[in-house]
Amino acid sequence: MKLNKLFLQGKFFQLEIYDPYSGPVLLDEKLASRCGYVLSQDVWGNPVFRASVLGCHVANEADELFSLTVNIKVSSFPSMRAAVTYTYPMYCSYTAWASREIVCEENYMEVSVKTDVPAVSNDYTVAWMSALPETQNVAYQQWQLMFVSPSGRKRITVSDAVKLGYSFNNTLSRVYLRAPYHSNESDTSVVSGVNMNMVTSTSMYRQRWLLLLIDTTVSCPVDGISFTDTTLTWTVPRVIPTLVVQESTFLSTNIVMGMDDQVIVNPEEQNYVLEHNETHIRITIPIGADGGKLESSISGGVYGVLYCIDLFLEHTWTDAAWQTTKFTVIKSITTPFMPRIPTVTNNTVPEERLFNVAFGHFLPDVSLVAIAIGNVPFTLREAQHHGFKIYETPFPNRTKGFILEVSFDDPYVLKEYVNRNETKYTLLVNYTLSVGPEMTPYYHWAEVECVIADIEIPEAVGFCDEGNLYLTLPTFGLHQYWDLYLGNKLLNRHLALASGYLAATNSTHLILQIPLFAGGVLYEEVSFQKIKARFDVVLRKVRTMEILQMFSISCIFNSSAFIICHPDGTIMVSAQMKTVPAIDMGKTTLRDSSCKPREFDESHAFFKFHVNTCGTSVRFEGDHIIYENEISYEKETLPGQSVPVITRDPDYRLTVLCYYQAKETLVLSAFASDPATSPPFGSGRMVPRSNAAGGHFLHF
Repeated sequence: MKLNKLFLQGKFFQLEIYDPYSGPVLLDEKLASRCGYVLSQDVWGNPVFRASVLGCHVANEADELFSLTVNIKVSSFPSMRAAVTYTYPMYCSYTAWASREIVCEENYMEVSVKTDVPAVSNDYTVAWMSALPETQNVAYQQWQLMFVSPSGRKRITVSDAVKLGYSFNNTLSRVYLRAPYHSNESDTSVVSGVNMNMVTSTSMYRQRWLLLLIDTTVSCPVDGISFTDTTLTWTVPRVIPTLVVQESTFLSTNIVMGMDDQVIVNPEEQNYVLEHNETHIRITIPIGADGGKLESSISGGVYGVLYCIDLFLEHTWTDAAWQTTKFTVIKSITTPFMPRIPTVTNNTVPEERLFNVAFGHFLPDVSLVAIAIGNVPFTLREAQHHGFKIYETPFPNRTKGFILEVSFDDPYVLKEYVNRNETKYTLLVNYTLSVGPEMTPYYHWAEVECVIADIEIPEAVGFCDEGNLYLTLPTFGLHQYWDLYLGNKLLNRHLALASGYLAATNSTHLILQIPLFAGGVLYEEVSFQKIKARFDVVLRKVRTMEILQMFSISCIFNSSAFIICHPDGTIMVSAQMKTVPAIDMGKTTLRDSSCKPREFDESHAFFKFHVNTCGTSVRFEGDHIIYENEISYEKETLPGQSVPVITRDPDYRLTVLCYYQAKETLVLSAFASDPATSPPFGSGRMVPRSNAAGGHFLHF
C-alpha cells in the first residue's frame, strides 16, 4: 500500500493493523519486525506499507488467499487529536509456493517451509489431510524451537520466542519463522565477501507417534553495497553454505531483479546490469538512472546529491535437500553524500557591457530564493525591479542552472581602473538557494570579473606665443584615474599659482599657460637672443603613481634680455644696452674682468658663468641662497695722465641675482634635463645700478 505524500503534506498519520479478534493494534517498530510489516518511504517520499502474507494479523485461506485490514489515521496535530480514520482492506492471492521461501526484508528475516509429510499409503491420505486443521488449533502450544549460535544451543517454547522478538507459527501446509536482524541468537559470517546475518534454528513438533523436525534456518545479506562516482553495485552471494547443505547438488534455476516492487524483464534496456558467476550475483545501477531518484542535500554547508533506489533480487535454486528454494532480498539503497560543488560560468561578452553569469548544475528540487549583489540583499522580485535579469535554464542532463544578467554600469558593480586604458568590472554575488525536500538554505559566493579597454588616455596639444607655452588636454578621467605631475610634485592649483602658471578649464579641457621664465620650464638650448624652452608634465595613475604618458611642449623664443639660473649653478644672462650714448657691449665684463661676453652685438651681450666663478658672491636670506654678480662697462682712459679726463661714455652697471631654495641641493655636475630627478631652476633678477641718458660722466 502506497500513500500519496501530497495528501499527507502538513499532516501527521499513524497506521493501525486491524485484528478481527482483538481489534486495532497500533503499528510500531517492535510490532513491525516481529509480525512482518514494513513502513518506509519510496524514493519519491511517498509512505509505503508492506506486509508478509504470513504476517501476524493476516487472514489466510488455504495458503492461497490472504487479506489484511489497515486503518489510516490522519490528523493535523502531533498528538493525533481529532484524527480522521480511513479503513483500507488489502487482498492478495499467492499459490506459487516453493518448498522453502526466504524473504530478507528491511527490518526482518522470514523463512517458511512446506510441512507435508509423505503419506503411509493412499488409504490414509484423506484422513491425514482432514486431521491437519485439528492439529493446527493446538500446534502453538506444542511447537518448540532449537537455536544454535556461537554461545551454544538454546531450546525455547514458541511463547518465549515471541518475547525475544521472533514470530513462529504454522499454517495449513507451512511452518514459518520470522526473526529480527542481529538478535542474540543470530550470528554474522562472511560469505564471498558479503556479511550475512543468520539464525540457525530447528522447529520441533511432537505427537505420540511422530517427532517432526524442520530446518528453519534463515540467512540474509546485511551489506554488499559499493559505490563509485558513477555507479552503485549490489552484490549477493550466489551460494550460501548455511542454506545449501549439499553444494554439489546446487542448481541455480532463475535469477530476476526488480525495482519498486516490479520485476524488470530486460534490465539492460534501462542500463541496469544483472550478472552472476560461480560465487556472486551482482546488480550495477548507473547513478541517476531511471527508477531511482537523485535528491539534493546539504552536508557541512556543501551542496551535493543522494541517489536512492528500491531494488529486490529473487534467486531460485534447487538442491537434493530442499527441492526448490526461493530467496528474495528487498533492498532500499541510498548512496553516501556525493558533493557536487556548483560552478559559476562567466558567459559575459564584454562588448555588450553586460555580465552574463550561469550558476549550476542543480537538480529540479533546488530553487533560487534571493541574491546579494555587492553585499546588498535582494529578493527575486526586488532584483527584477532593480533591473537585474534572473531566469532558469535547463541543461541536457536533466539538471538546471540560473542565469544572472547585470549591467557593467550598475551602481552595485565594482569598477577599478587597471593597466593603461582598461576598467576591471567586478560582480560580487551571494546566491541563496532552497535545497531538497527539507528546503535547506544553501549559500554560494561568487566573484566574476571582466576587464575591458573602455578608457581613452588623454592626448595633449601644445602651442606657444611670444612669451608663453600652452598645454591643452581633456579633463575626462583627471583626478579620477590620473593626476598631472610636474617632476615629482602633484600639479594642483596651489603649485600652479606658486609657479606662476595660469590654469583655465571648461566642460571638456584644461588649458595651462606657462610663462617662459616660470618655474618648471626647461631650457634645452640658450644662446644669444634665442632660447629653446620645454615644459613637461607627466600623467600618472592616481593610486600607483605609475607613469602612463609624458606631455611635452617645446618652442624657440627670441628674447632680447633674460637671466636663467640653472640647477647645476650655471647662470646665463642676456644683457641689453640701454644707455645713451651707446656703449660697446663687447667691452662689458663681470666682476672678474677676465669674464667677458660669449656673444654680443651692438645692443646685447650674452654671459655664461658658474656661481663659483667670475667673482660671484653668495649670501643667505631667509630660506633662499642668493648668488650675485655684476655686469659693467670698463671706460677707456688715456694712459700715464694723472689729471681727470672728460669722456662721453655713460656708466653701465647691471646687477645679476639668482635665487635658489636653501633646502634644494644644486647639481654641480653635468646639466640634468629630467624634471623628475633634477632640482628646480632658480629664479633670476637683473637690477640696473644707474642709467643717466645723454650725460657726461667723469671717470677717475
